[in-house]
Amino acid sequence: MKEITVREFFDAKKKDLALSLVTEPQTLSKKINSPHVNRPGLALAGYLEVFSAERIQVFGETEVRYLQSLREEELILRIRDMFKTDIPCIIISKGLTLPPVIEFLANDLNIALLSSRLSTINLIQHLSRYLQDIFALEKTIHATLVDVFGQGILLTGKSGIGKSECALDLVHRGHSLVGDDLITLRYLDDQLIGRPGRAFGHFMEIRGLGFVNVERMFGVERTRRQKNIDMQMELMPWQENMDYERIGLTDSYAEHLGVKIPIIYLPVSPGKNVSVIVEVAAMNMILKSVGYDAAEDFNQKVHDEIRRKTMQKKLEDDAQDSHSQE
Repeated sequence: MKEITVREFFDAKKKDLALSLVTEPQTLSKKINSPHVNRPGLALAGYLEVFSAERIQVFGETEVRYLQSLREEELILRIRDMFKTDIPCIIISKGLTLPPVIEFLANDLNIALLSSRLSTINLIQHLSRYLQDIFALEKTIHATLVDVFGQGILLTGKSGIGKSECALDLVHRGHSLVGDDLITLRYLDDQLIGRPGRAFGHFMEIRGLGFVNVERMFGVERTRRQKNIDMQMELMPWQENMDYERIGLTDSYAEHLGVKIPIIYLPVSPGKNVSVIVEVAAMNMILKSVGYDAAEDFNQKVHDEIRRKTMQKKLEDDAQDSHSQE
């Protein structure tokens, strides 16, 4: 399970969330291991049975006013009970001020109190996006990711099959490279997103030539930092007796991080222009997204032609039988 310290979170988002530390610096040592936030209204009222203590707790104006309304003895009891659940930290929105006894208890029980000038809604929205990104499921695979006509195409296959060469040709034809060789897949906002597995630029290794820097060679407009993945193309050596899909009526899917995406198994042979096929596959996917399927259209036209010829044959047979009876 991923986790970050409150200190790492504070240092990373201090400026974006307009954060300031209310308690002593040593309270920043707790760990955050949940991508969710919580507003602890029921917990402050004394109900802790279903309290999400592992989450960052956000105090808005409602929570602060409620705490200010309590007698000091009751306030200490409620806050101490909540702090003993070992919450990672508390963020107070709108720059609101808590009763001084809460700061004392927070320092005593090693709970960080952070103050933000953002409104409660904006704070929760920014905080949730940051945590979802930090704790998103991810894995790194050997692949190449390109943006072709706005479609994220993940090129996979054995080493040396030609993924990089295909991607280089696509970039030369005006499309964009996301990453080559290593791609990090992330599940974020119900989507599968890919980005370079290395953080030092858009380099490609072309066998026989060496490394090329796509951004420097073709311009920054031919690169992307990340891209939603819409389809996977598995490049594989041509085999004479292999049963390849020829019509396209049957859809195949690959699964990554629990997300299914369409996959095309593309046989590669000398002289085959793979980059053009990738372009056509991307355009075909765009057409499918607006309701047109070429395979179904072709299949329907074949059936219509069979029916037409069957009807024509029946009419000819009926006319011949009628002529024979005369």
